[in-house]
Amino acid sequence: MRAEDDDAGGGEFVGARLDAGLRAARFASPPSADEFAAAVEPRNAPAVFRGVVKDWTASSRWDPRRGGLDYLREKVGPDVDVEAMMSSTGHVFYGDLRSHERAGANAAYLAPRFQVLVPFSKFMNSCKSYLRCPNASSDSPKAQEILKEPASSEEGCSSSLESCDQVYLAQVSILNTENKERCSLEVLKEDIQEPTFLRGKPFSSINIWMNRAHLRSSTHYDPHHNLLCVVAGCKKVTLWPPSSSPYLYPMPVYGEASNHSSVSIEEPDYSRYTRARYMKEYSERVILNCGDALFIPEGWYHQVDSDDLTIAINFWWKSRIMNEMLEHMDAYFLRRILSRCTTVCQPTDEESGGPEQLKQKQVNSDSSDKKDSPLQTLEPSTLQALYELISLVHNSAEMVSQNEITEPTSQDAYCKQSNGSKKIAADDSSLLEKDPIAKIILPLKPLELQSMLLAMARTFPRTLEALVLNMLGPIGAEILTRKFDEMDQQATKEQQSEFYKTFYSVFDDQYAAMDALLNGKEMFSFQVFQSVLRQYIGVHADRPK
Repeated sequence: MRAEDDDAGGGEFVGARLDAGLRAARFASPPSADEFAAAVEPRNAPAVFRGVVKDWTASSRWDPRRGGLDYLREKVGPDVDVEAMMSSTGHVFYGDLRSHERAGANAAYLAPRFQVLVPFSKFMNSCKSYLRCPNASSDSPKAQEILKEPASSEEGCSSSLESCDQVYLAQVSILNTENKERCSLEVLKEDIQEPTFLRGKPFSSINIWMNRAHLRSSTHYDPHHNLLCVVAGCKKVTLWPPSSSPYLYPMPVYGEASNHSSVSIEEPDYSRYTRARYMKEYSERVILNCGDALFIPEGWYHQVDSDDLTIAINFWWKSRIMNEMLEHMDAYFLRRILSRCTTVCQPTDEESGGPEQLKQKQVNSDSSDKKDSPLQTLEPSTLQALYELISLVHNSAEMVSQNEITEPTSQDAYCKQSNGSKKIAADDSSLLEKDPIAKIILPLKPLELQSMLLAMARTFPRTLEALVLNMLGPIGAEILTRKFDEMDQQATKEQQSEFYKTFYSVFDDQYAAMDALLNGKEMFSFQVFQSVLRQYIGVHADRPK
């Protein structure tokens, strides 16, 4: 069967141009751990294992059509909340963070954009409602309504699950070696077993994936080896080797979703992505039913279609792929290497000390409630940093007013900064000299910065809004979001939620603030990417429009 004649609802196929050595191997019975390590994993090509997890308790007890929803609800209990992803694009879950979906590690400062915290038991109830009447649920307008709710409206989001298909339990941890606090469904580990051929693998995480209605995930690759195991329902997985990158148009390596394809899976624009019309020729589709498992090597692109009420478990573990350097992996290696080169070293813990301490009354004079002002709790150095930021914003506003120039949007500001920053050095000291905001916030410790931002949100909300939307440049956006990540490591989920709720409450359009942060980070990475190309390769790169 020719790949281009097939669609999302078709059966298995192999593209005409896919190299025979890259086609998925089939196993009717599982190999031993030694056989997998010696003959399967080193190929860096997919492998299908039929019935390998059919003896799991999960495969017999979790099936939604055989009482599995009640079983799961009782086993997990009523008080466990899980992170659910939402889609603003119907049943298709794209990897662009601006749509909804996290790619790899979750950035908590973008959580209000694409995920909600819902009780697991409530999600099970919504699946039961769907099972009773699958055609009665509403379409994407309800999901749009949920997306418009404030980030903290967890009760409102969960109460809307009954009538929203575009909610997906994706990558909910059962085991996570890097962050044990994220293992909200650890109790389910009792119902699964480590496949014998993976014995001894250093798993980075084990996750559950569950959808209510039919959904499609966008084409992407993962930075780990992956074993995807279906315990209920059916998944159709389309695979491409890393050498097919030219046909898939992966997003820029300096972007926030660099492991995803730019090509829409439902309405591909062949006039813009001309090579994409041949992408199916280099692909293979496999169908996984209950009990089946698929090995997806690191760097292999895959796109997944899931039937209604499908549940899967996946195992991620780090590979030794960089030691192999097989030719068909070159495109993936190149992207990873360039991406790694553009990473700027994290600042050291040594701080040069803030500017001369400012008397507290200089800032408090602008506060309407001096007695209970949050400014009273700030350290002198933090208060001085706050005063400097406020002065920058106010001085900028005065200059704009005097010259009768309309304030540029954040996107315009980035474009101007890009055009004027062709020669950017790849060391922190020279970068900071170009961005006074970044220079102010860099010396602050994460929790000091958090206190300062909370004080701004409560006392100078319009100043904070202007700072983020109109003045935060690429370097400032990169440093600010790094600080956010450091804050999250020192805070509980409840503290994170409260901080971001307060921070985003000052913006009339909180998504505009998130876009400003994302655009800034991407522009920063692109500027450093340009510098790396000039220094190591001797070429110049233009930012795609």
